[in-house]
Amino acid sequence: MAWFYLILAGCFEVAFTTCLKLSNNFTNLKFSIGFFLSITLSFLLLNKAVQTIPIGTGYAVWTGIGAVGTVIIGIFFFNEPSDFWRVFFIFLLIGSILGLKLVSVQ
Repeated sequence: MAWFYLILAGCFEVAFTTCLKLSNNFTNLKFSIGFFLSITLSFLLLNKAVQTIPIGTGYAVWTGIGAVGTVIIGIFFFNEPSDFWRVFFIFLLIGSILGLKLVSVQ
């Protein structure tokens, strides 16, 4: 169950970074509220996950999910570049996240 919490926390990290972008420096109330709700849920779920998963593994996976998800959102919704090297390193990061899950004792 801890891994489920961790993955969900990572998804809320993607949500809060996306809302941060869309909040327009916190001038858009809807996305500003979305940011604060998402960041709160993300940290609460991360805290719940690291009660079982080692903190280093949990934090690395959480930030990895957030980074990969945010880059993907940027590419598809904000027209950010998707050149070979950027996609290569995204896949490298995904492989690292999966590797941490595979070698984790929890």
